[in-house]
Amino acid sequence: MSWCRLLAGVLAALVCGGTLAGAQKYEPLAASVQAALHAAVADAAAPEPQFSSDEEKRAWLAAMSQRLATYMPDPLGRAEFLKTVYYEAKRAGLDPQLVLGVIHVESRFRKYAVSVAGARGYMQVMPFWVDLIGQRGSNLFLLRFNLRYGCTILRHYLDLERGDLYRALGRYNGSLGQAEYPNLVRAAWQGKWAWR
Repeated sequence: MSWCRLLAGVLAALVCGGTLAGAQKYEPLAASVQAALHAAVADAAAPEPQFSSDEEKRAWLAAMSQRLATYMPDPLGRAEFLKTVYYEAKRAGLDPQLVLGVIHVESRFRKYAVSVAGARGYMQVMPFWVDLIGQRGSNLFLLRFNLRYGCTILRHYLDLERGDLYRALGRYNGSLGQAEYPNLVRAAWQGKWAWR
């Protein structure tokens, strides 16, 4: 896909305000994988995210907050959201800016987004994941639960695909082998959310 067509697709999605949330596919998991994923989403409050310095923390939060203001006008809500994204992404071994790119494409930062396939929340997590690796009653519209599940699932797919981000993103979106979604996430990640 040419960059012109990719850019046109990104712009069309932004103008229309739609999302590209797909339908994550249920795939049977080995018991050991299911147990590891269950442990990864176990409920534990997100502590203050750890940065290399207070200066870096302030700079990252200020830069990302400014970029996010269009989608989330409340400064306190933005700060909580960004701290949780940073913590959950790092906890799962992911780049926080990649996670912001995923959220940008999946839900446009809408907490109560629901796709036609039934995916929920910021990271558009399919409800079957709660039954598979979580605890019944986990509310996928709650910030911490949604980000914990979404980051854990993306990490699982990255591991499954041996670090191939293109294929992992395809699995995450339920569009494995199709270029549109991974290219949109990469464009959002590197174009809007890149950090230093």
